[in-house]
Amino acid sequence: MALGRFVSFEGIDGCGKSTHATRLARELEHEGLEVVLVRDPGTTRLSEKIRALLLDPANSDMSRECELLLYEAARAQLVAEVVRPALERGAWVLADRFCDSTTAYQGGGRSIDAAFVETANELGSLGVVPDLTFVFDLDVEEAARRRGEEPDRIELEGEAFAESVRRAYLALAEREADRVRVIDARGTKGQTFSQVKDVLAERFEGECQ
Repeated sequence: MALGRFVSFEGIDGCGKSTHATRLARELEHEGLEVVLVRDPGTTRLSEKIRALLLDPANSDMSRECELLLYEAARAQLVAEVVRPALERGAWVLADRFCDSTTAYQGGGRSIDAAFVETANELGSLGVVPDLTFVFDLDVEEAARRRGEEPDRIELEGEAFAESVRRAYLALAEREADRVRVIDARGTKGQTFSQVKDVLAERFEGECQ
């Protein structure tokens, strides 16, 4: 059975992860690789419906436990329907967020017990773990400036919440340095993407240019 590669893109909102996931997808496709670009939560019909519930500012009364479980439900459907089949046929899967977002946002930001979040992530991911995770690090003020759009329910939590999430990401990168690589997102898009390419070439030597 062919085995693809799974790369996830993480960071606080406005850090540029979505832009660079899309750019990398185009470059890998240009090299002749099959690439499946997904967003978590979302991508599938059911997961997009859950995403709408999660991000709607009208749902400000959502409990942190409900939020956690909705993220995991959306993720389970995404993995079952898209991610796992793509990996099994040998495709490269690039994910705009995955389980590490839950570790950072619901664990770091919402202060849900780390062991509980880890167990929930194992269920929601169906045991699938990225081969490589990029964390795009950017201070919260600059990230908010770059975002420049109407904030969703999570973004409305403010800068203190975003800073807690950022710290959780950096702590994760220290704990799992082999899988999680921090990208300095303060520079231009070109400078940031150059870091992505360097790490990718190191991690998957000979598999992509």
